[in-house]
Amino acid sequence: MDPRRTERFAETLRLELEELINYDLSDPRITNVAVTEALVSPDGKKVHVRVAAAGDAAAQKACLEAIEKAKSFIRYTLAERIEVFRFPDLRFDSDITPETRAKAQQLLRRIRKGRPRDAGAGAAS
Repeated sequence: MDPRRTERFAETLRLELEELINYDLSDPRITNVAVTEALVSPDGKKVHVRVAAAGDAAAQKACLEAIEKAKSFIRYTLAERIEVFRFPDLRFDSDITPETRAKAQQLLRRIRKGRPRDAGAGAAS
């Protein structure tokens, strides 16, 4: 598959997936989901979708389970919206782990406050 075509298809797929998951699925476990990336395999048969869900680890896990359960509906609806000869298989995965997200939030807060990491860590000679 042509790399530019693959890139366009991945971006279209990402946008449609985000709209479909947030507005067309009615599962209460799915709350505020952002599709961060859609990676299409070189042969175009598989798509690895990275999803960022709001909440703690349990809420993210429940959200991914709900999306996995609705995978056939998602694939069917996307195949109607996006015209391709053979629609690829979808694989959903969490974007980043909750621990990494918490650490990133802590680092961003520290940067905003302008505090150094540790008083003794920078003074090592």
